[in-house]
Amino acid sequence: MNEQVRGVLAVDGGNSKTDVALVALDGTVLGSARGDGFEPHRDGPDRAVEKLAPLIDAVAEQAGLRPDRTLTTRVSACMANIDLPVEEQRLHAAVAARPWGLSAAVSNDTFGLLRTGTDSPRGVAVVCGAGINCVGLLPDGRTARFPALGMLTGDWGGGSGLAAEAMWHAARAEDGRGGPTALSAAIGRHFGMAGANAVAEAIHLGHLPRQRLHEIAQVLFATAQEGDATALRLIDRQADEITRLAVVALRRLRLLDEPTPVVLGGGVLAARQPLLIDNVTARLAVAAPLAEPRIVVAPPVLGAALLGLDHLGAERAAYERLRAAYPTQALSTE
Repeated sequence: MNEQVRGVLAVDGGNSKTDVALVALDGTVLGSARGDGFEPHRDGPDRAVEKLAPLIDAVAEQAGLRPDRTLTTRVSACMANIDLPVEEQRLHAAVAARPWGLSAAVSNDTFGLLRTGTDSPRGVAVVCGAGINCVGLLPDGRTARFPALGMLTGDWGGGSGLAAEAMWHAARAEDGRGGPTALSAAIGRHFGMAGANAVAEAIHLGHLPRQRLHEIAQVLFATAQEGDATALRLIDRQADEITRLAVVALRRLRLLDEPTPVVLGGGVLAARQPLLIDNVTARLAVAAPLAEPRIVVAPPVLGAALLGLDHLGAERAAYERLRAAYPTQALSTE
């Protein structure tokens, strides 16, 4: 077995899944593995990082390495649920204590999205997946960030937020407290139940896993496509929120008057639903005419790997080889 690979151990810790990849300095992917979501806010930093160990052991085995020794030069981890500097510090300490790399960097996963959709450290990224967040970055290291702690810090939407809003409107329409909407019947059909209140009861009683609530976002878009006014309003509000985040980040970094990439990613945006994407694009064209929106659909672990190669000063061919391993990486909204 080899003693060590000169390259990057890339980690993307998402809300719903975690991806790990071992990438050589020339951009070759030597191994990859996928596991459950990364939840340091629930497990604590040490326990959350401990749960990465089986994935990294699997990657080491694929590459012919011993997992009990230093695997590689750089650990580059981009993770959800670490939104505050103190959380990054705690996670960095937990990762650096592991025998995985000679050095380590830990950042919010939105920075990985930004790197995936750009070729330089300059731009803004909005992620709308299970939750929603936004970051901006300049070449001199200045950033624009948001706390991203949910409703407590003014956030709205993402797949979980849209599902909750759809359920709220559906339940109230069903029992008479709210206006009419087709959402209740559509949600019921999706789960093979009578309506939204039956779904709520099944989740409350443990008959339906709470994790399946995220599927309601798909139902919301389908219902909106059929012309339901409530569903359309929710999608319009999501487009407004995405645009607000991007514009505020651009303004903070004084990029509103310059052509600037605005990278859009996460499951809700990567689904490329026209009702949402066309709305966001139209809003950006008015509020930030020089913004260059682009959708990223590659696995987010690519961004973590690219950041690691940046640190190691990799050759251009390495980036080309790595991106070729994740071919659908950035698509224009045009």
